Amino acid sequence: MNTAEDFIKELNRQKSEKEVVKVIKYFKGDDGETKALGVSFGKIFKVAKTFSDLPLKEISRLLESKYYEARMGAVSVMDFQARDKKTSDVRRKELFDLYIKKHDRLNNWDFVDRAAPSVIGAYLKDKSRDVLYKLAKSKDVWRRRTAIVSTWSFIRAGEVEDTFRIAEILVNDRHEMINMAVGSWIRTAGTKDKTLLRRFLDKYAATMPRITLRYAIEKLDTTMKKHYMGMSKRL
Repeated sequence: MNTAEDFIKELNRQKSEKEVVKVIKYFKGDDGETKALGVSFGKIFKVAKTFSDLPLKEISRLLESKYYEARMGAVSVMDFQARDKKTSDVRRKELFDLYIKKHDRLNNWDFVDRAAPSVIGAYLKDKSRDVLYKLAKSKDVWRRRTAIVSTWSFIRAGEVEDTFRIAEILVNDRHEMINMAVGSWIRTAGTKDKTLLRRFLDKYAATMPRITLRYAIEKLDTTMKKHYMGMSKRL
């Protein structure tokens, strides 16, 4: 049986000193603990693929690691398992519960983006989405990001209402990583329902952060972009 120790040993075989700076550049957390081994993203994902049958207990142990690459590996394994059609409903629930329970260890945007759509969003497709609204109101930035990012699975299925409702909660968030996510997600949701996107922009374009607005209008024609940017009262 593969273990967390086996996973980290394999990461150590793949590490390179020149990758340390690259890895740390992507870490936006502020825990004073996280270290980098120096393993490129591509190699992390390959190792995770090899360990895609890792038991839940061992995934949990990886999430406790101080190493960024170990935690990225953990969420990658969770993503692989959640997206595997052979994964049982019981296991999907266990992955969902582990993600929520260990959310304090998912303290970077790419941890969230890697696993939230499949582990959280896909699991909630036929269930109550109340947990997302609770996360959207959290004081923790990464829990708020999980709330909006998880709706990716809904958007792919043509369901965009939750994306816009959660975006309303987060539209004036003070954290740039939420601003960018909100803009990106309503832009994508808008490809499924242009009316809801226009309605959202008509209501919030004047007051939302400009970075959110720029992301949101990226797919609109030049005239509409100028219209909504002209409404903005934010710097």
